[in-house]
Amino acid sequence: MTIVETFWREVWQGLNPEAIDELVHEDFVITSGGSDIVGRAQFKAWVRNFQAKVADFQFYIVETFQNHDGSRVASRWRVTGRNNGLMNTEPNGAPFEMLGTAILEVGPDGRLHRNWVERNAFEVHGAITREGGAPNVF
Repeated sequence: MTIVETFWREVWQGLNPEAIDELVHEDFVITSGGSDIVGRAQFKAWVRNFQAKVADFQFYIVETFQNHDGSRVASRWRVTGRNNGLMNTEPNGAPFEMLGTAILEVGPDGRLHRNWVERNAFEVHGAITREGGAPNVF
């Protein structure tokens, strides 16, 4: 679980995509929003792009737990910030809260090999495209 805690702290809380070089395998794959981002370099570019699209970016860990041998680690997380072009929208500064779950595979080399992410994209999109960022009403 230490590698995952370091990953969250360095890359997401520390806003340091360069830490990816030490923490993830060269052939790392993340599945997010139904798409695969394959390879360390592509992942770093994806992280940089994501972080750039969120003003006042804050990343919080809600909870983290692992399976018996530590090869799978699951985390619930929360991101807050203001829209700076997230999800291909016009940057409007609308506040939002993104909630998500990540399941990470830790390889025998101690690096992250795989990450599957689910998040409340529908609700976030609604918040950043409505004037004032009002909450969704279903």
